Amino acid sequence: MALAFDEYGRPFIILKEQEQKTRLSGLEAQKANISAGRAVSRILRTSLGPKGMDKMLQSPDGNVTITNDGATILEQMDVDNQIAKLMVELSRSQDYEIGDGTTGVVVMAGALLEQAERLLERGIHPIRIAEGYEMASRIAVEHLECIAQKFDFGPTNIEPLVQTCMTTLSSKIVNRCKRALAEISVKAVLSVADLERKDVNLDLIKVEGKVGGKLEDTELIYGITVDKDMSHPQMPKQIEDAKIAILTCPFEPPKPKTKHKVDIDTVEKFQTLRQQEQKYFDDMVQKCKEVGATLVICQWGFDDEANHLLMHQNLPAVRWVGGVEVELIAIATGGRIVPRFQELTPEKLGRAGLVRERSFGTTKDKMLYIEHCANSRAVTIFIRGGNKMMIEETKRSIHDALCVARNLIRNNFIVYGGGAAEISCSIAVEAAADKYPGVEQYAIRAFADALDAVPMALAENSGLQPIETLSAVKSQQIKENNPHFGIDCNDVGTNDMCEQNVFETLIGKQQQILLATQVVKMILKIDDVISPSDY
Repeated sequence: MALAFDEYGRPFIILKEQEQKTRLSGLEAQKANISAGRAVSRILRTSLGPKGMDKMLQSPDGNVTITNDGATILEQMDVDNQIAKLMVELSRSQDYEIGDGTTGVVVMAGALLEQAERLLERGIHPIRIAEGYEMASRIAVEHLECIAQKFDFGPTNIEPLVQTCMTTLSSKIVNRCKRALAEISVKAVLSVADLERKDVNLDLIKVEGKVGGKLEDTELIYGITVDKDMSHPQMPKQIEDAKIAILTCPFEPPKPKTKHKVDIDTVEKFQTLRQQEQKYFDDMVQKCKEVGATLVICQWGFDDEANHLLMHQNLPAVRWVGGVEVELIAIATGGRIVPRFQELTPEKLGRAGLVRERSFGTTKDKMLYIEHCANSRAVTIFIRGGNKMMIEETKRSIHDALCVARNLIRNNFIVYGGGAAEISCSIAVEAAADKYPGVEQYAIRAFADALDAVPMALAENSGLQPIETLSAVKSQQIKENNPHFGIDCNDVGTNDMCEQNVFETLIGKQQQILLATQVVKMILKIDDVISPSDY
């Protein structure tokens, strides 16, 4: 330590600690990396399963989020460590690719890192551990395909899809309404799905929410909702067989681009100007009436005079509709967005069976429902809830359910949940380890032990004796050679997940194992952490 002075004579202290700082490398760096990864995994471990706990996250500006969605928790955490950031990326990758299993994939990665640390302490090289993990992940993925079952469903038989979505929603705050929400999610996905091509465009499903009411009031609307009302209170609130003009041009006289000044010094001149303005409005309204429009949706606003004229001409209108909503309305109604009045033709009008304005409770909140559209592939899930946090968490839960339904349409194979798939894979990997004579055998056995971490966490979070419960289920699977047995988290009285209707998608479970293995391999291969101050 040394005392120095700047050019203004102010003292400051110089700490000579640079020589004392040592850069982590080799085994120490690997252990530090593993410790950082496991720390993130431990945070999410208690949120796994139907009885998992929720996390309350407070942002720097005071906003509070309550959730048990792994991707959301890690997304909102302020993570500085680079290895911990890899775990955040892992959860995000699972969310982007599958949409569900974001907590399980991080718990799995944490268990693999824990087993890897034990192997490193026994002197096994990290490359051999990584190779062993790679072999074991291939065995597990192939075994999942062997135990997977095909789920047959169709537009008239949606029960298999509903049961799988209910499994996803079981671990969420909204689990008391899981049946209703699962049915809404499945119907929404089937409305926008192309079953021949096995393709689902989730962009056509709009998820909206409004505070008030209760969760049971959540509904599926075969159309679009717009958070606007009719521009004039005396306009009709319900229009059947609506022909909609979708405009992105303002309902007002054209404005010159140059600076201008109008001097009005007589009443006649003012009357002339007013008549000219009124003629502009009359022409615009008449143009809409001529093409047969019964409703005008405008991206821009219009003044009171235009509004009054529209009401007198019996032409309902909605103003200040956002650009995204305008595009969705055009897709749903089969209309064309018109940028100029001169281009408005009957062919460009959108069509909807019913347009209605709806008010909520005792508040002045109103929304516009555009239903029974020409293109029924655009739908809206409208969520109600007691507060904003509940609505946001319901949106996240429904997103997961939508993704699960989409994945089942793409690949209709399922495995059984409640840790049944992991226990079955663990038994298969353990049995296959004997076929590998090298050091990798230790890593393969460690991988089998890591797979047990998911059912163990499920048992622990459900208040059961984790080791005793896992041992009983594992021995039951081996004895009866049945991969359906898992952890009875809901205390139903049976360990058979087939009876409990607890299903997970095959591709979701395979992706979990592959992603967790890839990230753990990457962490194991880092043997030096170099920061900018080191060079």
